Amino acid sequence: MIKPAHPLALDQRDGLPDSLRVLADAYPRGTWEKHDNFNQMIQFWMQRHMMFRQLMELLNKDAEHLMDRKIGFKDYAPRLSHYAGSLLNELHGHHHIEDAHYFPQLIQLDGRIEKAFDLLESDHLAMDGLLHGMANGANAVLQGGEIGTFRDTLTEFGTLLERHLTDEEDIVVPVVLETGFQG
Repeated sequence: MIKPAHPLALDQRDGLPDSLRVLADAYPRGTWEKHDNFNQMIQFWMQRHMMFRQLMELLNKDAEHLMDRKIGFKDYAPRLSHYAGSLLNELHGHHHIEDAHYFPQLIQLDGRIEKAFDLLESDHLAMDGLLHGMANGANAVLQGGEIGTFRDTLTEFGTLLERHLTDEEDIVVPVVLETGFQG
């Protein structure tokens, strides 16, 4: 378990350290989709990550539009409720499936990456707190709170989510490519 303020904590790192890039360096990101073991399971998983990124983009754009008065609160509120709710619920479910099903199996396939999965587990715990903070921020805006404060929350959350998704992809996809794991 990686504790907050540790150099590998989600809010402290700017990428995976060399010691956790055992397979990532052997399978560069640009070669993944051409690999024989890039299967439907990993393609679906990557599409989920893309969906999270797209939802963050929508939430950010909508918050900016509200701040710039390009959209009224009556139009903004249902969009915020829908997109934030979707992101929070889908991310929570996604992390649960990873932690309970996929990650335990992947760890057994290659012992060299066990510490990388410890990092991802710590990320998921950190993300839980961030998800709660984002939910509280969205609810505050829906109840008349300041959009600027929520926009700051979105920015911080989006930065950490992107760090987590990128690192997770750099850990998981190479394991699948190396082993042919099907899920």
